[in-house]
Order: sequence, then C-alpha cells, then structure tokens
Amino acid sequence: MSEQQLFPWEDAMMLGLSVLRWSPDQFWRATPRELFVAWEGLSGGRRVEPVVGSDLMRMMEAFPDANASS
Repeated sequence: MSEQQLFPWEDAMMLGLSVLRWSPDQFWRATPRELFVAWEGLSGGRRVEPVVGSDLMRMMEAFPDANASS
C-alpha cells in the first residue's frame, strides 16, 4: 500500500523556495493559507492547473527552441 500524501510538500517547497525565493526560515514560518494566497497572487486569482508530461511534450513539439539541436 502506497503512502498517502496529505499535504503537497514538494509543490509547496518549490513555490516557497524557488518561485517566491523565500529563505528556509520564511518558508517554514508561513502557514499553508499564506502559501495558497501567495500562489493566488502569482496566478492573478485564476486557478492554474499544473502541466503534465504529455502536455509538456506536446508544447515542446509545437514550440521548439530556436537553437535546439536534434
């Protein structure tokens, strides 16, 4: 039986530490509600769904990098 994840810690850490560029201390002092509000602020209040692998591959094929080598 796989472990059920109750809170998306990896996503929260990615948002707080990488996107918002909070220090670890700022991140660990933030509440889940504060993380959610920060995410809403970045997305302009729109609900933003994460990109899945198949979507990313389709976008890469449709919009290749100009200098990408094959």
